[in-house]
Formats: sequence, structure tokens, C-alpha cells
Amino acid sequence: FLKYSKFMKVDKIIVKTKETSYPIFVGNGAISLLKKQVNKLCPETKKVAIVFDKNVPNRFKIKIKKLLEKYKIFIKNYTPREELKSFSNVNILIEYLIKNKFNRNDLVIAVGGGIIGDFSGFAASIFKRGVNFINIPTTLLAQVDSSIGGKTGVNSKTGKNLIGSFYQPKLVISDLSFLGSLPKREFVCGFGEILKYSLIRDQKFFSYIKKNSKEILKGNNFDILKYLVLRSSKNKVHFVIADEKESNKRMILNFGHTFAHGIESSNKFSKKINHGEAVLIGMLLAIKLSVEKNICSLKTLKEVERIYLLNKLPSKINNYLKKRQISNISKLMVNDKKNNDEKINFILLNKIGKTTLPNKHKISVNELKKNVKHIIQY
Repeated sequence: FLKYSKFMKVDKIIVKTKETSYPIFVGNGAISLLKKQVNKLCPETKKVAIVFDKNVPNRFKIKIKKLLEKYKIFIKNYTPREELKSFSNVNILIEYLIKNKFNRNDLVIAVGGGIIGDFSGFAASIFKRGVNFINIPTTLLAQVDSSIGGKTGVNSKTGKNLIGSFYQPKLVISDLSFLGSLPKREFVCGFGEILKYSLIRDQKFFSYIKKNSKEILKGNNFDILKYLVLRSSKNKVHFVIADEKESNKRMILNFGHTFAHGIESSNKFSKKINHGEAVLIGMLLAIKLSVEKNICSLKTLKEVERIYLLNKLPSKINNYLKKRQISNISKLMVNDKKNNDEKINFILLNKIGKTTLPNKHKISVNELKKNVKHIIQY
């Protein structure tokens, strides 16, 4: 059971880009705001397609449907697997919307983790060149990261999220009560992204995480969870506002992700390792590479590693990949979205709270292969 303060209020963050602005609501019971917000933000909506993650408990599905009972509701339930994120599955969803005569004033709502949000958001962005979209993230990782900033997408045969669009939602509701149904592995997954924000921008946040990591990973305290979601969301919003279309500064958010996407692709997106686990390993590899390049101190690496050791977090790439797969990740990383030539564009760490700038450190596949062989040994 989650412990929480009886009078927890719902907090609001505004994401303001050049073209639009939208609210993020964070708090226990925030979902109760859905009815009022849909009335306000989508006044001409008559039909609502709700795309549910099959893992969302029925009590939440019933509540959401009840909140939207004045609309004509259409329900789709999906198992959140990376295989869902394909052009063919998006096409099936779009044909379903066409068949049921949705128009641009109607609404698509994603209720689930990052896979459901990415998939539904991409479909909403290309249906009739854009239909209203609301994201209700139900996992810790989605609440702190993927639901914010308008990145949508599906995978190609050669890499993750290589097909997609920037499409901002009308609204994000991060209701902490969803997190009570998550298994421990999902908290570890979200923790990877939370730790990332502290490493790339927020030294004080890192100090808090270092001090409270054990309590954080228990995942049973609403006050702690609210603080994590709010602080992480504000860090993400900082980068989104500065660089909505990821042409420069927003690339810093991909710290650890270049390795992570290579690990996931090499594993063929199997359940053996999930995104957050791959990010945790990817960040450690990126810091080790930073030490190798004399950009970061060994002391900083050891400070981060202590959090991993204390909480038994995923840290060793060879626990998940065979030697042949490890040597293959360098090739797979060439297809990363940040790359603009044949070299791999890395975000490296200077110190806690500060990274290198995008396009500052580009490494060839052959050089990276040598580095990977070396850094996985220490």
C-alpha cells in the first residue's frame, strides 16, 4: 500500500512551446480533473478513443469511462510490447478511427506506459494531420519522462523510435495512484530516468537521490513519489521549452540512451531487459567512457556506482548480452537519432549536474568497439 499525506494537493506545471502550451497535473487523484479539462481544452469533441494499456487495473478503466460518459467512447486495449510500435499497428488504429467517423475535433487518450503513449501519440499526430491527444501516463517512467515533451514514434527494423513526430498533447495527467499497482521492476525502470535528470542538470536532486535511494525504490510513499515526478517533470520541461524539436540542447536528455538503444536493439527488444534497465546500464557506460576520455573524474564514477551497488541496480552489460551481441551494439548505435554523420554522437558527463554539449564528442564505430571492450571491464 502507498503511504501518503491525507491532504495532498494536485500540482500543475505549464509546458509552453513556441506554438502551444499545455498543463501537466501531478498528484494523487489527479485523474478526477479529466472531465473538466476535456470540456475546457476540447470543447467541440464528441467522440473519444481511449487506448488502454492492458495492465491498467479495471477500477481505473471504469473511473475514466465514467468521467467521460457524456461522450461517445471507443475502447482499444493493447499489451505494451515494443512490437506494438510499428507502422502496421498504427495503420490499424487509424483505420479504426476512420471507420468510426472520427474528425479532427475528436480526441484520442492514451492510458498506459511509454509504449502506449508513443504509439497512440504518433497515430493521433498523423490522423487527418492531427487530432486532439491527451496522455495519462500510468508508469513511473512515463510520468517522469516519456509523457512530457511531445515525442511520439514507432520502431523500424533497424532501430528504436526512428519513425515519429513531435506532437504536443492537450494535457498530461500524472495520477500517482496508478503507481500503486506497479511491480518493483517498473520502479527500477522509472528510477533510471529520475537518476538521469540529476546527473545531467540537477546536482541537489542527485544529493537527495543518493541519500534516499533505498526509500525511493520501495515505491510506497506518495510524498516521495510526488516530489520525484514533479522535480523530474520540471527538469524535462526545461529542456523541452529550450529546444522543442531536439535540434541541440534537448539532445542532452539522451544521456545514456545511445548505449541503451543499442542494448535494446541488440537484444531484439526482448523482455530480458526493459528500457529503464538499459538506460541504467547505458548511463554507467557513458560515465565510464567519459572517464576514459578524461572528461569526468573516477571519483564521480565511484559516487554513481555506489547507488547502483547499494540498490543492486542493473549495471553489467554482459549479464544481458552475449559477446557477439556486445560487439554488434556499436553498429546499431550508428542509427541513433542524434547522429548526423557516420560517427556516433555521445552526450558525456563532465561532473554531477553537467554534461558535454551535443555534437562535441563523436566516435567512429571502430573506435567505439575498442572503448566498449575496455570500459565493460571496469
